[in-house]
Amino acid sequence: MDLPVLQAVHIHPVKSLAACARSEAAVEPWGLDGDRRWMLVDAADKAVTQRQRARMALISAEPLPGGGIELSAPGSAPLTVQVPAAGRTVAVDLFKQKIEVVEAATAAHEWLGAFLGAEVRLVHLDAPAHRRPIPPEHSRLLDPAHARPGETVSLADEFPLLLTTLASLDALNSLVAQGERPDEGPLPMNRFRPNVVVAGTAPWVEDDWRRIAIGEVTFRVVKSCGRCAITTTDQATAERGREPLRTLARHRRIGNDLVFGRHLIPDGTGVIRVGDPVRILD
Repeated sequence: MDLPVLQAVHIHPVKSLAACARSEAAVEPWGLDGDRRWMLVDAADKAVTQRQRARMALISAEPLPGGGIELSAPGSAPLTVQVPAAGRTVAVDLFKQKIEVVEAATAAHEWLGAFLGAEVRLVHLDAPAHRRPIPPEHSRLLDPAHARPGETVSLADEFPLLLTTLASLDALNSLVAQGERPDEGPLPMNRFRPNVVVAGTAPWVEDDWRRIAIGEVTFRVVKSCGRCAITTTDQATAERGREPLRTLARHRRIGNDLVFGRHLIPDGTGVIRVGDPVRILD
């Protein structure tokens, strides 16, 4: 067995839009730099994700210097969106948690709404300075059952980072091939929207990890990730199927959750790079 190594790094500049591969990323207390600092909300100020709008998978948001993004999608001219200036914040609902955000320019709302065929607005978590810590009044506290007091997360679903392994994906795809819908496999890793992907392990060994180091940055491995309908969405076409949830329900159920991947909380900051060794500390 090879030693574990960091095989891939991904950020998602806008929550639920396409992922961006990176050769390296800075680790901040609330997640990777540039990961999920923007998101879409609807007319009722509730977060909009691929759960409601599968076509969000077809939209890319490329990070720009200073924290802005360039939006692109099939059939649409690219649009540059700058980090909104300091101003009035609005309270929005992210999974029944109220957070304060700042709205992007109207042109961004119109561009996204035209592509999705729905009324949406683009909002940003940290205004006005992209590289400052998230202001306390805008923070999302982590679940105290799995985190230390005062630890926060950006606009990710639950925790700062998500880890998956290539070996476990291979094992899952083998199970899909033996199931009722083998034509839906093999599934690519982008169905699971991880931040870090580890190679060189046996399948499912990450279930037992409690603390790891990627390069020089240490992380607590706090919880398995319960999966939702986004994993059934082809990230290249926005079409939905039944896998992997059908197979996870048979083979990877923990309580009410169908799990794949593990959540991480950083114990420090630093830079992680593709090719970094991954050490299992506990």
